[in-house]
Amino acid sequence: MKLVSRYTHIAEDFAVPDLPSPVVAPTLLLWNEAVAKQLDIQVSPSERASIFSGNTSNSTVAAVALGYSGHQFGHFSPRLGDGRAHLLGAVSDQHQQLWDIQLKGSGATPFSRGGDGRCAIGPAIREYIMSEAMHGLSVPTTRCLAVVASGETVYRQPPQQGAIVTRVASSHIRVGSFQYLATQGDVSALQALADSAIARHYPEIQSTGSDRYLAFLKAVIEKQITLVVSWMRVGFIHGVMNTDNTLISGETIDYGPCAMMNQFDFDTVFSSIDRQARYAFGSQPNIANWNCARLAESLLPLIHEDDEQAVELLSPLINGFAEQFNQAFTQMWAQKLGFAGHHTDDAQLVAELLAILKDHRLDYTNTFDELTKSLQGEQVISQPLKAWSLKWLKRTDQHSFAIMRAANPMMIPRNHIVEAIIEEFENKGSSEVLAAYLVALQNPYKLMIENAQWLQPPADGGAQYKTFCGT
Repeated sequence: MKLVSRYTHIAEDFAVPDLPSPVVAPTLLLWNEAVAKQLDIQVSPSERASIFSGNTSNSTVAAVALGYSGHQFGHFSPRLGDGRAHLLGAVSDQHQQLWDIQLKGSGATPFSRGGDGRCAIGPAIREYIMSEAMHGLSVPTTRCLAVVASGETVYRQPPQQGAIVTRVASSHIRVGSFQYLATQGDVSALQALADSAIARHYPEIQSTGSDRYLAFLKAVIEKQITLVVSWMRVGFIHGVMNTDNTLISGETIDYGPCAMMNQFDFDTVFSSIDRQARYAFGSQPNIANWNCARLAESLLPLIHEDDEQAVELLSPLINGFAEQFNQAFTQMWAQKLGFAGHHTDDAQLVAELLAILKDHRLDYTNTFDELTKSLQGEQVISQPLKAWSLKWLKRTDQHSFAIMRAANPMMIPRNHIVEAIIEEFENKGSSEVLAAYLVALQNPYKLMIENAQWLQPPADGGAQYKTFCGT
């Protein structure tokens, strides 16, 4: 595995050299052959557990822990950083694009703030399953290359088996990364980080001066809108949309307290730590806007030496977020309902549908799947939707089925199934169904008879389900 260093040129305390802490008995639990092949990672099976636990290294590149700040549930922490993660370096794929290889749960770092730097097996398995599911659903996401059991106990409530996740990302540059350097007043490092982000994610930006960084913010806003609209399309609730969990690449990162919505309700919250429902399903667009505003604040020194003039230049981009999002959001609903274009009365049609879904506690995924199937003559529309569907059908045509099938998955990673698999790993160190489940999750828009067991929500609708951060 040929690694190159990344981010060490930004600032001395931005990428801090630090070695993973060895574990007692590393054992490979999961290996993502598709990701390994994509990145041409050639590591023999006998070496995988040792390398991807952090016990050994086959690279001359020094591992680092990255520094970043973060607004956590609205409260600013100027120094967070990788408290339990080590960036081993980056590998180049066949298109000469670099991909970060990071170990999560690999031990304490200078950013740990007294924590043990470890990860329990449950959150590790959740991240693997959920990131693979999101990839299958065509939602931008980080991926997992491997999960390794540490052979050690992680002291949470209750004590659990430890594990290390190997995360693959196009970069680990976060909104919080910019906040970290801006808080320190390091303008040269801030510019170096922005230029690195542009080179990696937005090479089409060729302008100079303030125009360059205005174009960068504009591009990041577009990526965040695309991401959150994708989340809303499939019913994903991130659960912890802090600025340190917002990648400027527009990829989903941090699958700690995430969950999928069963019964439709914009107010759905599953995270046990989100007591104010800040990150509820329907609040995600506003939070994405808020997070982009925090990025804009961090970029002020790169826009103009006078803060007031910088704000004047940046404000139209932030103020335009809502209109831009609404356009993408409207298009998303049109696709879910099979409309090639948009009519003025479509908003009322969507509003009526969502009211029925909420009032009758209908399943979000299955309802849109039923509507899709009904266009091919299947008698599957539930009684509460019968009258509404007559109006909807008048807006469909011969292209509607293909449009809807591409937008509406038959299968999502149901929370109760993910929890059952996690419980298997916690009790036995393996799962009898995971391999087949992962194959099914890579084809969520195709009907496969063998997947029927995984399509239904829990009997109680999952209203009492709770997720936990795992730190």
